[in-house]
Order: sequence, then C-alpha cells, then structure tokens
Amino acid sequence: MLDGHSPVPIQLPLMSKPRDHHVVDRVGLVRLARIFSNVVSPPVMFAVLGLALALRAKPLWPALGWAAVYGFFVSLGPILFVLYLLHTGRIMELHMSDTRERHLPYLVAAIGSLIVVALLLALEGPKLLVCLALFNLLTLFTIGVVNTRWLISFHAAAAMAMDTIVALVFGPAAGLALSPVVGLVFVVRLYLRRHTASQVMAGLAVGAFSVLVLRGLGCFVL
Repeated sequence: MLDGHSPVPIQLPLMSKPRDHHVVDRVGLVRLARIFSNVVSPPVMFAVLGLALALRAKPLWPALGWAAVYGFFVSLGPILFVLYLLHTGRIMELHMSDTRERHLPYLVAAIGSLIVVALLLALEGPKLLVCLALFNLLTLFTIGVVNTRWLISFHAAAAMAMDTIVALVFGPAAGLALSPVVGLVFVVRLYLRRHTASQVMAGLAVGAFSVLVLRGLGCFVL
C-alpha cells in the first residue's frame, strides 16, 4: 500500500528485470509477447476452458449460464480485483513480479472457486466445472505456498493444465492441437524474462500433476 513514501523497487534476485517492466520498453516483439501473455493469462484460459467443458456436459443455454457463473467468480472477479489493486497503487504492475503482491489476488480467486463449487453442487451443475474449480483451488494453494519462497509460472501451469484437460475430455487429438499454445507460453515467458526456465518447467509440472491427481479421484471424465 502506498504511504506517501517512494515505492520500494521490486527485487528480482533470480532473473533479470523483465523486458516489459517499463511502459517505454513495450514495443515490437516485446509488445507482441506481452499481449500474448495477457490473452493467455490463467483467468482467460480458465474462462475459455470452463465454457468448453460446460458445453461438453450440458445443452447450449444451461451450459452458457453455468459458464457465465464460473467465469464471473473464477476469472472476471479476480481480474477486476487485480485492476483495482493496480489502480489504487497496492500493486506496482499488472503481472506482479513481486510475489508478495500475489497473496491477496490468490485468496480472492480461491474464494471465488469455493463459491463456484458450492453453487455447482447445490444446483447440480456440470461435474466437469466442479472438477475445474477444484483444480483452481489445488493449483492456487500449491503455487501460493511455493511462491512465498520461489516464483512458479502460473501461466505455464494453466496452459499445461488446459492442454491436459482437453486431451482427457475431448481426446488426444484435441490435446495435441492445443499443445503449441503450451510451447508458446514457455518461450514467451522466458523471452519476457518473467521467469527462468526452471520456474516455467515447475509451472508445467504443477499444472499436469494437479490435473492427474484429480483424474485419479474421478474428475474430468464424462
């Protein structure tokens, strides 16, 4: 929170300062890479995947309704909260390179996921969306805990999870068609210097492992 003093510079001991850290640097390939990162941010990927899973499980109109509920609490709500924090100066920049700034947004996203799970169970919503919301909770907890000591790529975790879930629910061919997105996320996060290679690899591992754990508990099956 701003207190009238000059903001403390964000410390990034494990990597160089991100290429897109300053607005004046967001040109050319850096600008394109940043746009890509925003388009495939975890909330956006989860909203799109939530819609696909809802349509897989329910007829059109009920599916759209449930996808809207899921998207509001898991994606739109947390995005608006982060924008509020940015507007009020409580975080220094949108991507929150300082992991200490991520705790409250993670908590808000987790609360949203809990609300979605409660609504889906109470109103007999699509089981696939219940599983996706549980995945959100598991991943937020895992990455939130690790990020107190070390930075894991949430972009990578979300991309790998989306690809794995699509392969499980829609078939291996669909997962294979989506796999270039995972590769692009890996390359772009490294190019922007938002993460080291090990941090991106850790994100990929967390995403895949979390999905497979839930699969073992009966999730992501029709």
